[in-house]
Amino acid sequence: MLALAGGIPARADSPPTTHIHAALVAESAAAPGETVTLALTMRPDPGWHGYWSNPGDAGLPPTLDWTLPAGVSAGEMQFPVPQTLRIAGLMNHVYAHDFAILIPLTVPRSVQPGTTLAIRAQAHWLACTDAICVPEDAEVATTIPVAVPGAAKPGDPRFANWRAALPAPLDQPATFAATPVGYRLAIPFPAGAALADPHLFIAADGVIDYAAPQRFSRSGDVLIVDLAKSKTASGAPPSSLSGVLALGADRGGIAFAAHPGVVPAAGAPLSGASPAPFAWSVLALAVLGALAGGLVLNVMPCVFPILSLKALALARGNSHHARGEALAYTGGVMLACLLLGGVMLGLRAAGGEVGWAFQLQDPGVVAVLLLLAIAITANFAGLYELPGLSLSGGAPGKGGLWGAFGTGLLAAFVATPCTGPFMAAAMGAALVLPTVAALGVFAALGLGLALPFLAIGFVPALRRRLPRPGAWMVWFRRAMALPMALTALALAWLAWRLGGVAYASAALALAAAMLVLLALAGRGQAAGRAVARWVLPGLIVLTALAGGGVPRLATADRHDDASLIGARPFSQAALDAARAARKPVFVYFTADWCLTCKVNEHVANETSATAAAFRKAGVVVLVGDWTRRDPAITRFLTSAGAAGVPLYLWYPAGGEPRKLPQVMTPATLSDLAGE
Repeated sequence: MLALAGGIPARADSPPTTHIHAALVAESAAAPGETVTLALTMRPDPGWHGYWSNPGDAGLPPTLDWTLPAGVSAGEMQFPVPQTLRIAGLMNHVYAHDFAILIPLTVPRSVQPGTTLAIRAQAHWLACTDAICVPEDAEVATTIPVAVPGAAKPGDPRFANWRAALPAPLDQPATFAATPVGYRLAIPFPAGAALADPHLFIAADGVIDYAAPQRFSRSGDVLIVDLAKSKTASGAPPSSLSGVLALGADRGGIAFAAHPGVVPAAGAPLSGASPAPFAWSVLALAVLGALAGGLVLNVMPCVFPILSLKALALARGNSHHARGEALAYTGGVMLACLLLGGVMLGLRAAGGEVGWAFQLQDPGVVAVLLLLAIAITANFAGLYELPGLSLSGGAPGKGGLWGAFGTGLLAAFVATPCTGPFMAAAMGAALVLPTVAALGVFAALGLGLALPFLAIGFVPALRRRLPRPGAWMVWFRRAMALPMALTALALAWLAWRLGGVAYASAALALAAAMLVLLALAGRGQAAGRAVARWVLPGLIVLTALAGGGVPRLATADRHDDASLIGARPFSQAALDAARAARKPVFVYFTADWCLTCKVNEHVANETSATAAAFRKAGVVVLVGDWTRRDPAITRFLTSAGAAGVPLYLWYPAGGEPRKLPQVMTPATLSDLAGE
């Protein structure tokens, strides 16, 4: 009956001299405008094998050169789940058994029922044993009867088994993130589903090291896979990763497509699987980078005045006093960094798409920081006394130690909005290291920030080099109010950029009320009266309003600033379109609260020299503004191995992308455009 319906077509087997025998089979007849499925069947001789679409370290995939009737079109080849074959340290993706590649074929609407379509193709493949490989080819052909629309079209029953061998499509999104040594994927997979001896096949060539061990772990209903990067890979990570998860033991596989996103830390290893080896070298480099980055943060205008005054205060005391305050200050700094890092890791583990300096993307946090900066400025200006920041306070004992500890907390909180030199790689590594190791990186950041003060406290020779105490210290303290005032001004500007005029005005109104309260407190302190019992409740109320009430006035309007280099908002689609047009692309990610970003934009990005060079080279410029929380930008940063901004990427026309340094010179971009 199938033969009479045209369901069994004529076929042309490859010559008997080949080691893999190919044939082309159509599933059934087809009506005009319909799509019918073809199968390229491949039957290897014993001991021989063929290859998947990505053959791995060696081999070639099958290809078809079609000869089709007018209007007929063939779709992409659909491969069954492959097997692994390791030979001499090389990993290959093969089929050592009979297999069928399915191809959708669309029949034009113009074809007349009752006719027969002749389908031919020249097939090419590589047949191999463990010792030799032979390129083979054959002409394969079949015919497709054109049926009347609505007529019964019995199908070849073998197609049910061939379809069952294809990987099942994943019905949920998968995500991936770059790690210091490769990529980590999160694939939805039920926690109760059995899984034995899985393997991940990546469709794109040259992305991963095929022969490197793949580490599988589970975290609830998520399968986490750690893959090593290809030794020949260069440039930015891919924009997506697709492939097949083979479930092992002839249990089929799952076809997935992963995009950059949040990936949990490695979970419980699969039963019988060894845990991933800990990358001590990666941790060591991350710790050193965080330590150096913390040191650099000490020269920021919001930290340097605090550090200077605390250092001068230490110069007055004895060694025991100095060491105690240095340890207390260090404890406060490190605790603040650990808390910030721990909250960020917790939010990411819960599915939140956040990165380093996430707190600066929250209007409530910015309003509270604005109050803090103005309060510190008022303290330096002499409006009131705060023991932790007072030149006359901080005497040995409990009060002085708690003041130093609180000062350390404050210094760390206001100093960590940006990644600076040395910090980018460290914070990026912290996002993919195990939780305990990641917290070690954040602790190293705090230690670097506290290290100058710690050294002054424990090295008497350094204290002796400080200027002798005297009346000049009062004037120095007043002078330090200027950089803190500039910090407060910058936070007021950020409040306007982040939430609009109404939000910024409300935050400044609260700051004005706080200044009145602090001025009254200062008068009370000068008269020798205790003021804490009524000042603290007032400050708590103002802080609560700043953190919870004022943000309700924030708006989401973006500020479209004029750009000399013609920067347009970043999106993955815009980047892909520019790359497809084979134009050079400069992509940079910035934020209004990032000091390094703003310096680079003034020095290198938005200059007439860069603009002229970019116009001459036809460079497309895309800017990702991360001032507000943006999940798409967070995902891209994560996929590029960055925990925060700035991030600069250069995509030459038709070439491999590369990451630029975080500190740029005036000629960096114009030189790139001229290459």
